[in-house]
Amino acid sequence: MNNNSNSPTLNPISTLLFFIVFIFGILLSTPVILTNIYVGLVLILIILIIARIISLAVRTASEWERVVILKLGKFNRIKGPGLFFIIPIIENIAYWIDLRTVSIPIRAEQTLTKDNVPVSVEAILFWKVIDPKKAALEVANYKNSAELAAQTALRDIIGRSELSTILSDRESIDVELQKTITGRVSPWGINIISVEIRDVIIPENLQNAMSQKAQAERERDARVILGDSERIIAQSFMEAAEKYKDDPIALHLRAMNMLFEGLKEKGALIIVPSSAVDTMNLGGIVGLADYQKQHPKK
Repeated sequence: MNNNSNSPTLNPISTLLFFIVFIFGILLSTPVILTNIYVGLVLILIILIIARIISLAVRTASEWERVVILKLGKFNRIKGPGLFFIIPIIENIAYWIDLRTVSIPIRAEQTLTKDNVPVSVEAILFWKVIDPKKAALEVANYKNSAELAAQTALRDIIGRSELSTILSDRESIDVELQKTITGRVSPWGINIISVEIRDVIIPENLQNAMSQKAQAERERDARVILGDSERIIAQSFMEAAEKYKDDPIALHLRAMNMLFEGLKEKGALIIVPSSAVDTMNLGGIVGLADYQKQHPKK
């Protein structure tokens, strides 16, 4: 239903009442109409006017509607929901106010952020009227005014924020945006339920640059992790060397175990210094490994 309702709005009760009054008046005036046709026509016209006035006096409002009634141009009362009456000609319905929650899209195109990046931001605004009197009397068109106030506030928030904040911290932007819009529309009897940023569109060349930057950062992190791993491995080797330094038997056992594990692999070729062969009895180890290859366990 339109906000501005200066013209009468038909409803089933008004229509039914109109026909009841008209038919009842015709029935009462039948003898006069039959006696004098001219007087009868005037009487019929009077009955039509009376029926119309009575039908205009009876109105109904839906559960979610409130009606702003003016009396001789001045605010008189708020009515609804349900059945209510007005005095035709003296009183008129100025506005039908819808109290349901309304959702409208708001958009700020090519708006510069604090760090001079042009972005286009789309958001959804959820609001409702909580004071029908203020919505009718304090602003000419409360729906259009609320939408314009929201768009202006969105541009202001974008101009005060950096691109990284808009992309990574939308929740705080939503809260600040809701607070800003509420301060502007609350004098009009409107309550802002929530504001949700739906999409942030940045230029394509900037998207490519940000993608390259992210890839470079990932490669940097990978190199740092690899360097840390190498450092940890080197530290482990140093600690092992300290333990094997004063215990040659343990060192030989470790070397023998490494050679044995390597010789178990098919086609493995290991080159060992001759001094290590003499000190660790590698001939016996190689023979044992060859014997196991030729006589596998069943």
